[in-house]
Amino acid sequence: MIWEVALACLKCYQTENDVISFFILVSAGRLANTHRERPVEMGWKAAQKLIQNWKIVRGDNVMIIRGKDKGETGVIKRVIRSQNRVIVEGKNLVKKHIKQGQGHEGGIFSVEAPLHASNVQILDPATQKPVKIGIRYLEDGTKVRVSRGQGASGSIIPRPEILKIRTTPRPTVAGPKDTPMDLVLEKTYDAKTGKGMPGL
Repeated sequence: MIWEVALACLKCYQTENDVISFFILVSAGRLANTHRERPVEMGWKAAQKLIQNWKIVRGDNVMIIRGKDKGETGVIKRVIRSQNRVIVEGKNLVKKHIKQGQGHEGGIFSVEAPLHASNVQILDPATQKPVKIGIRYLEDGTKVRVSRGQGASGSIIPRPEILKIRTTPRPTVAGPKDTPMDLVLEKTYDAKTGKGMPGL
């Protein structure tokens, strides 16, 4: 029975070393999870540690509190939610060796490496000191971020202007691929008369 499973799973392996290691595992009785074509990207324990409610967004002014750039301030350039990491503009630079290819030159370039979200803290807009972030609701029901913790002023942390670019209103003038409004509002179905019903 186990050799039938082994032969069925053998299609996943392409090199000779993979085949040898596979049969060693089979003979030792350790067949569990060896027939997968590719490894799992993230285990369930790692997935549990992902930040669910992000309070740091793109465009925030933050201070790096750990690492080689400790004490320096910068702007969040990108938030990588799948890895709990952020990229701070111009900070945590590393050297990357890039091969020359079609359309780009090769060489050694300095690029920003991601930092863990716990290694940065947002700056209080009033005191310009690193603080924790709390959530409050205003009288009109608007949800806002406020600074909290030791030395915090408790002032509202505004959303960055860069995020407002996404919420620009759509153009009101109909384009060539837009459906005309008279066709959108036309009633093509009537349950009483049977208009628009498929013939059954």
